[in-house]
Amino acid sequence: MKDYRVFDILGPVMIGPSSSHTAGAARLGKIAKEIAGGNFYKAIFYLHGSFAKTYKGHGTDRALVAGILGMEPSDENIKDSFNIAKNQGIDIEFVETDLGYEHPNTVKIVFKYIDNEDFYVIGSSIGGGSIIITNINGTKLKFSGDYPTLLSKYIDTKGTISRISSILSTNDINIATMKVTRESNIASMVVEADTEISDFILNEISKLEEVIYIKGINPIKG
Repeated sequence: MKDYRVFDILGPVMIGPSSSHTAGAARLGKIAKEIAGGNFYKAIFYLHGSFAKTYKGHGTDRALVAGILGMEPSDENIKDSFNIAKNQGIDIEFVETDLGYEHPNTVKIVFKYIDNEDFYVIGSSIGGGSIIITNINGTKLKFSGDYPTLLSKYIDTKGTISRISSILSTNDINIATMKVTRESNIASMVVEADTEISDFILNEISKLEEVIYIKGINPIKG
């Protein structure tokens, strides 16, 4: 017998007609913004598959914009997200595209900055309001955002994983899952933990000489 979470059975509290196209889209936008950071002046949404075909009718466009503004799926302001983005000086663009062998409800969100290079996140809404992030700025990975998550990129040298794990352990962070991918001499690590990863821990890890990038993601609320 399959185990179901309460969230799977009851579904998310949301504004809109579809958990995949509205709740999932809002969650995708919100976590993408957390990963990329703020102060962007434009966001381009490259919509794939079902997202591309039905995004206007299902409110996917409004939900995605609401997400990058930091709104939860239950926020009543989702319906006004376009106007809110405009008032904040954020330019919005939607592009229908083919992202290849991706889930039908997939979006590539490109954030544009004045003083920094473009930053993009690819993710999919996989049903019931659940999401999965599959690519960050060209680095392929996989995580759901349902748990406190540590994202790091570092020069692939002996002992780095041990040093990061030691910092987490010293600060009473239990590792639930850890995935490491390597490309040339650069490694990317995704750690899902049982408890929130504080700014103090992120700062301690950032002091490691090998670390290039470090980010902590809080769980996305339903």
